[in-house]
Amino acid sequence: MIKMDTQSILTKVSDFMNDRVPFQRMLGFEITEFTPERGEVRFKWREDLMGNVPQRILHGGVTSTALDTAGGLVAIAGMVARLDNPSEAQLMERLTRCGTIDLRVDYLRPGRGDEFIASATIIRSGNKVAVARMELHNQDGTHIAFGTGTYLVG
Repeated sequence: MIKMDTQSILTKVSDFMNDRVPFQRMLGFEITEFTPERGEVRFKWREDLMGNVPQRILHGGVTSTALDTAGGLVAIAGMVARLDNPSEAQLMERLTRCGTIDLRVDYLRPGRGDEFIASATIIRSGNKVAVARMELHNQDGTHIAFGTGTYLVG
């Protein structure tokens, strides 16, 4: 049985999510940071992500999905860091039990920009539940939204 270290696991999960998760691909999300301390997702403005046509701003659902994705990353990374050199089968079994329990989003400003960056930091990473704080900024650093996510990780 081949065991994997934390960094190789995070790289494998990141590659899978960037390449094979249909919804993330449809939205154009790219994972750019994935550690137990921080998760980051970037995506570019596209016309089909618009939620308010007259104002040409990002759809609120895209905003919340980006925040949820970044929060989920940091929650999963914390869970992975606590595993003791798991096999791929053990890792997959744990990942199938991960999911969002609760998500709160505060929309601060209209989602305008050419590129958006959703970042997350961990507030608490437990054996069963993780809590993350997330922010969405545009390429100029304008703070568009923030959120808190609670995730099942065990």
